Amino acid sequence: MIDFTTIELETDPRGFATLWLNRADKHNAFNAEMIRELILALDAVKADKSLRFLLLRGRGKHFSAGADLAWMQHAATLDYTANLADSRELAELMHNLYQLKIPTLAVVQGAAFGGALGLISCCDMAIGTSDAQLCLSEVRIGLAPAVISPFVVQAIGERAARRYALTAERFSGAQAQALGLFAESYPPAELDAQVEHWISTLLLNSPQAMQASKDLLREVGSGVLTPALRRYTENAIARIRVSAEGQEGLRAFLDKRKPSWQE
Repeated sequence: MIDFTTIELETDPRGFATLWLNRADKHNAFNAEMIRELILALDAVKADKSLRFLLLRGRGKHFSAGADLAWMQHAATLDYTANLADSRELAELMHNLYQLKIPTLAVVQGAAFGGALGLISCCDMAIGTSDAQLCLSEVRIGLAPAVISPFVVQAIGERAARRYALTAERFSGAQAQALGLFAESYPPAELDAQVEHWISTLLLNSPQAMQASKDLLREVGSGVLTPALRRYTENAIARIRVSAEGQEGLRAFLDKRKPSWQE
C-alpha cells in the first residue's frame, strides 16, 4: 500500500475501496500534492482487480473546500507554461476518475466548492447531506471552472451549469438532488447509515455486470440510436450472457439460489 500524505486509501474485506480526502485541518482543500496522490491512488484502484466499486469521501466536517489558498497563491506567480502543466495534472485526475472501470460513489458533507464539484461530477453516483453547501466559486476570484466544466455539464445539464458557473451561487444538498448531481440527500445524522445501505445494495450485484453496464452506458451516451450503437448493444448482451458471471447469475436465478458474488 502506498504511503500517502494528503489522502487515505482503505480497502474493505467485502471487496470495495474508500478513497478519503484527508486534509481535514484544511477542509480537504486540494493542492498539487493531493492531485498527484489522487492520481496514484486511482492507479492503485485500477490495478486491484478484486475491487468491486469505489467510494470517494472527505474526512472531517467538509468534503472539500476546493483549491488550497497557498496553492492558488503560488499558481499566481507561475507563467503560462507552468500553469498549463498544473491544469493538465488536474485534467488527468478528473479523466482518470471519470474513466475508472468500476462504479464510483461520492459521499458529500459540508462544503464542496470549485474543483470539488468536478470530483463529484466525475463519479457515477453521489449522495450527500441535505444541508451540504456546493458552489462553482471560480468566478468570484477571477477564474473559470475550465477543466471540470465538461463533467459538471454532464452531471447537471448545460442550463444549470451556466447559472451556477456564472453566478457562483451556493446551493444545498437538497438542491443538488433536484439538479441530479446527488442521487439522494439525507439529514446529516442519517448519512453514515445510508452509506451502508448503498454499499449493501452494490454488493448484491455482479462485479463484471456493473463494469459492463458502465462501459455500455458510456457508449450509449445521450441515447441517440445509430446503426453502430445498435450493433454495439447487440454484442454487449451476447458477451455478458456467455461470461462467467453471466452464466452463474442465470443458473442461480433458475436454481432459486444466491449467485456466488453474494456469498
